[in-house]
Amino acid sequence: MAKVDNYESGILSAFEEGKLKSVATKAELERMKAAARATAIKDRRVNIRLSSIDLSDIQAKALEEGVPYQTLIASVLHKYVTGRLSEKQRRITRRSSGRVKARR
Repeated sequence: MAKVDNYESGILSAFEEGKLKSVATKAELERMKAAARATAIKDRRVNIRLSSIDLSDIQAKALEEGVPYQTLIASVLHKYVTGRLSEKQRRITRRSSGRVKARR
């Protein structure tokens, strides 16, 4: 489990003691439940080829996040196709050699 700071520890204690109350309306809860059900259904299989380096990096990131790497990949893809994840803006510059270099 990831390290918990004092703020997070306070929230966890309040939760465990039953001091926290939901502020979501019934309609919001139903909408969130429906979204969770829809995203939890995994009915198709996809095979992709990745470089060893990329796969190792993905696995390391998944370990940091505490999720299986395939779940992380599915989550990133879902966020991308639903517009909640986008590529960082890159500035393109031309070198004197005429080659293009992307800068973040």
